[in-house]
Amino acid sequence: MYLEKLAEKAHGRGKKLAVAAANDDHVIEAVFRAWKEGICEPVLFGPEDEIMKIVKEYVPEWESPHIVDCDMEESGKLAVESVSKGECDFLMKGKIKTGDLMRIYLDEKYGLRTGKTLSMVSVMEIPGFDRPLIISDPGMVINPTLEQKVNMIEHCVRVADVLGIKMPKVAIVGAIEIVNPKMPVTIEAAVLSKMNQRGQIKNCIVDGPFALDNVVSEEAARRKGIESPVAGKADILILPDIEAANILYKALVFLAKARAASTILGGKVPVVLTSRADSEETKYYSIVLSSLFA
Repeated sequence: MYLEKLAEKAHGRGKKLAVAAANDDHVIEAVFRAWKEGICEPVLFGPEDEIMKIVKEYVPEWESPHIVDCDMEESGKLAVESVSKGECDFLMKGKIKTGDLMRIYLDEKYGLRTGKTLSMVSVMEIPGFDRPLIISDPGMVINPTLEQKVNMIEHCVRVADVLGIKMPKVAIVGAIEIVNPKMPVTIEAAVLSKMNQRGQIKNCIVDGPFALDNVVSEEAARRKGIESPVAGKADILILPDIEAANILYKALVFLAKARAASTILGGKVPVVLTSRADSEETKYYSIVLSSLFA
């Protein structure tokens, strides 16, 4: 339901999408669906014969996709160059390693850095849960610093805005809900909360530390005697590190059957950076989400 609303917003935008190493079946299916709905105008970088073989097998009705024929090694460079020059509006990872693509993206000669932390924001639509959950960072920042967490919150707030969530509630999540000097994550949570109170982090309500149950269940928060506007009502979860965030993301997708959309924000153009294990649907909705920031 929430992801469909995003797709409605993105319909007809027709932003140009550069797909690096587009010779991947799920990527081609997702890109074709987005193209058919007017969400993007894709430019497929990679070996033309491999790309066309996939197109003919999976989406034979796509008669003349725009392909830039090149080898796998070149595809990342040419795709990034196209967004750097303004020929394309956003970037997507195909059959190329995340590290390889992002190294090119971050190369200073392409001018795509902004000084902000690049981080992944994922929108999770969970069956039986009354609202979308926005989580960060399941795929980019390994062990975020306090400063990086500020940027992560800012990116999440932008995503909340396109979802129609004004003044989202942000939970800084860890293992416990009290400040413990032996657990740096809890100290950072308290600092982030105070920064928010003093107007250094804007357009949201930040509180923490919290354990996960305290921010998704009002009953759990009540039983623990936690009083906070974020307790049980969080829209955004900032996880302590990539391991915690990635495990939560995959647990929601593979065990709770959540639907997901992810984007990388913080650079001059958004990046669709999905896992090889992600479904065609996840890749499609990630294109949708990213197109709204292109």
